[in-house]
Amino acid sequence: MSAFRRSAAELLDLSTAGVLADRVAEHVWSTRQGVSPAERRSWQRSLPVLARDLSDAGLGAVEVLVEYQLPLTSRRVDAVLAGVDPRSGEDSYLVVELKQWSAATAYEESDTLVAVEGVAGPRLHPGIQVADYCAYLVDFLGILERTDPSARPGPLLGAAYLHNAHDRDVAALLARPVTRWSRLFTGQHRGQWLDHLRSRFAPLSGAGAADRFLTSAVRPSRNLLAVAAAELKERSHFTLLDEQHLAYELVMHAVERARTAHHKRAVVVAGGPGSGKSVIALSVLGELARRNRAVLHATGSRSFTQTLRRYAGRGSTRLQGLFKYFNSFMAADVNDIEVLLCDEAHRVRETSVNRYTPRARRDRARPQLDELISAARVPVFLLDEHQVVRPGELGNVEVISAYARKLGLDVDVVSLHDQFRCGGSAAYERWVLGLLGLDGGPPTVWAGDGRFDLRLAYSPEQLERFLADRQRPGVTARMSAGYCWPWSDPRPDGTLVPDVVVGEWARPWNVKSDRRVGDAPGSAYWATDPAGFGQVGCVYTAQGFEYDWSGVILGPDLVARDGRLVTRREESKDPELRGRGRVGDDDADRLIRNTYKVLLTRGMRGTVIHSTDPETREFLAGLVRPVRPVGTVYDIPER
Repeated sequence: MSAFRRSAAELLDLSTAGVLADRVAEHVWSTRQGVSPAERRSWQRSLPVLARDLSDAGLGAVEVLVEYQLPLTSRRVDAVLAGVDPRSGEDSYLVVELKQWSAATAYEESDTLVAVEGVAGPRLHPGIQVADYCAYLVDFLGILERTDPSARPGPLLGAAYLHNAHDRDVAALLARPVTRWSRLFTGQHRGQWLDHLRSRFAPLSGAGAADRFLTSAVRPSRNLLAVAAAELKERSHFTLLDEQHLAYELVMHAVERARTAHHKRAVVVAGGPGSGKSVIALSVLGELARRNRAVLHATGSRSFTQTLRRYAGRGSTRLQGLFKYFNSFMAADVNDIEVLLCDEAHRVRETSVNRYTPRARRDRARPQLDELISAARVPVFLLDEHQVVRPGELGNVEVISAYARKLGLDVDVVSLHDQFRCGGSAAYERWVLGLLGLDGGPPTVWAGDGRFDLRLAYSPEQLERFLADRQRPGVTARMSAGYCWPWSDPRPDGTLVPDVVVGEWARPWNVKSDRRVGDAPGSAYWATDPAGFGQVGCVYTAQGFEYDWSGVILGPDLVARDGRLVTRREESKDPELRGRGRVGDDDADRLIRNTYKVLLTRGMRGTVIHSTDPETREFLAGLVRPVRPVGTVYDIPER
């Protein structure tokens, strides 16, 4: 795992020399992450305080892991202290969240959200924030025991340090109960903070403890669908971090305010692939369902909705009934439910009308956004604007927020910046955006970031062999491709037609219908059924899902020419893109690029890319040149 590592004494020396912030910035840049002005100010103002406090406590030998990157996510923690427990002599760790706040109060009487002086919008209570970090580390680091901290003390504690604050100016925050993972200190009581540090660390070197922490094996991420049923029936199985938890609390807060103030409120959550949108949705759904509140989950994806019904609703007709489609609310009464969670909301369409809609209802059809907002007191939209892959899909933050405000709703917008897929590699997501020309910049060279495994395959046979070698119980792999080949119905003998042909290699698309064809699963379960390996998935069956290893075939609709990727809509076999009268060239270009963005960001551990075009293979060979190996060690052994 990545961190800027120094002893407390060394950190103080760098601070005294005036170069501490520069050294931390150099480390962050080396991990292919950006540095914001706010982060640099924090390092300049907060890290020297922490270094001085450790020195004054006589703990200059304690190791400080600055900007420690949590495993399998791009989220960084301000500092983790590593040392020796003064009582037991064993390893001891303290997660520290540093805040420059001088004044903060409860946000609209909430005990989880706070309003900070000079900061727009609500923020998560720092005690909850640091407790989430601790829970996440216990879940994922093999060196830490999976124990309830209230039942059996472990080696990890957490604290938030508001070093500029006086108690009276943050009194509402201090009212929160103290736990081992959640304790607040202010600058006014610096002496208590120093005593706490001495109670956790002996004046001995923390180098060994830091070594073991940084080289600990990592438990694989929980698969959303694997624990979905238990999430709804029993308790939360996911630790939400920072903006994720903020979004969750905003929804729960809006629910209570809507009940007491009789006023509707919308929440819009925007984030890239793997930022945790569906985890937030399922966490809210589970909590409200366990409280017997009127809540529904809806998507515009048949595959995603049916898979959620199958896994999350297993054994319960009631739970299966929680999962709907966006077009299920054409006749819903106003405020019929308390909360409507619109997951994959980038797939919201202009209207809910389709070929099965009766004429009488077709003539009275309203905009689909109007139906969704009208149906619930608290409509929640979770979306990624770069995942619009079909004509007529219009879900984006600006459109949804403006429409909700036009209807008189207050709107809270939360942006998710962290990456929980792709090995937690925000650098890989940025590389994909640059490769596809979706961020306005040129493609860049992938040199590796130590977190995600990106490779090229020079034939589809090589791609499939690589994936097959990794596909086994507990580890999933899938092949997908751009929609550049015909998609045939099964043969009369019940076998699939190998439509995806590249040279002498040929494989079938995933099944069209929801029924199995031979051993191949129905389309909704291609990504989750082990028998899905061997068929090639398209964007409509891959979107919304994730698997450990992803193989992506770039078809002739996206090729490299003159140093950049260009689209060729005439090579697409997608019926949605065939008519220029319905979809203009600019829109077709965007939809094809978004399609490959979806396919290239399904992998949790790694992605293998093959292009059918020789010039594109040569172009990619110049861009994919990893020199930094993947450093994450999983506690499930690789074969």
